[in-house]
Amino acid sequence: MSELASMITNLGDKFKATTEDLTTRLNSLERRAARETEPANDNHKSLGHIVANDEAVRNLTSEFRGKAVVKLRGENAAITSYPATVGSNTSAGTSLVPAHRVPGIVTPYQRRMTIRDLLRTARTTSNNIEWPVETNYTNNADVVSEGAKKPYSDLTFELQNAPVRTIAHMFKASRQILDDADALASYIDRRGRYGLQFKEELQLLRGDGTGQNVEGIIPQARAYETARNSTGDTPLDVLNHAISQAEESDIPITGIVLSKKMWRDMLGIKDGDERYLSGGPFGTTAAQIWDLPAIGSNAMADGEFLVGAFQDGATIFDRLEAEVLVSSENDDDFERNLFSIRAEERLALAVFRPDAFVTGQF
Repeated sequence: MSELASMITNLGDKFKATTEDLTTRLNSLERRAARETEPANDNHKSLGHIVANDEAVRNLTSEFRGKAVVKLRGENAAITSYPATVGSNTSAGTSLVPAHRVPGIVTPYQRRMTIRDLLRTARTTSNNIEWPVETNYTNNADVVSEGAKKPYSDLTFELQNAPVRTIAHMFKASRQILDDADALASYIDRRGRYGLQFKEELQLLRGDGTGQNVEGIIPQARAYETARNSTGDTPLDVLNHAISQAEESDIPITGIVLSKKMWRDMLGIKDGDERYLSGGPFGTTAAQIWDLPAIGSNAMADGEFLVGAFQDGATIFDRLEAEVLVSSENDDDFERNLFSIRAEERLALAVFRPDAFVTGQF
């Protein structure tokens, strides 16, 4: 009998525990239902509540025929399309309708570098370029009679130099973004090299030689002699005078550099009968003026020109061609999981014959 009583007691305990558990679950469901059907805020109604309580649906339910159109207003319209909310410029796509992502990154258009192509280039393993320059020549050559002393001429020399200069810049990037964005590393590489070329062209043209600047061609070139101008001269006449002035150095002149705008202005020059001197807008016009290559560059100011012996008058000496290196051991990069990316080049510009270059304004 005691064993039977014990079994009855155990069954009663289990029944009580099950009843309490079911009661708890039922209370939880009732509270949840109360929250979901609470009409206090229309903007927080569930989609099922809106549809079930719409008047058109109620009529359809009672009449068992026809159709019902449920219009979602206000915040409820966001159920169908709501854009991402990360960052200031976010994707217009949604989690249900992804945007069509074009591969790659749209790069700002890169300027075509032209000045280096005009000049000769050479390699160097030193940090300084030196060359002797004849600074004075007194020519006393003359006819002499038999047995007479011959006259002496005189030569003086001076050592010129062009130090190798460094052009460089850096980028910072996290390891995660380089790992996750496959194209970013090569993109940084291209933009890094372009930045070096952009600065190099400015230095080759107009670097002032102070501090760590290259001494460019324009600061060393002879100023155009405006006394050569005549009344009514056009920009083409001015260039012809400048070429003549540069040719006094006895070196063949090989090019003209001017702004792209000035080149376009010259293409538009007409004769007295309104005919284009360049052959017209629909013809193929070689970029030449007075039988010399004409280079248009946005590195030149509008109205500025440079003519000269680019092939024989100056040379670029490359000590280190453009390179891009990546390191995680700069500053606290290792601790912060960052990479430092360095783009760098080293070069010198030797202007052997400054008198073979002439610069001025139209």
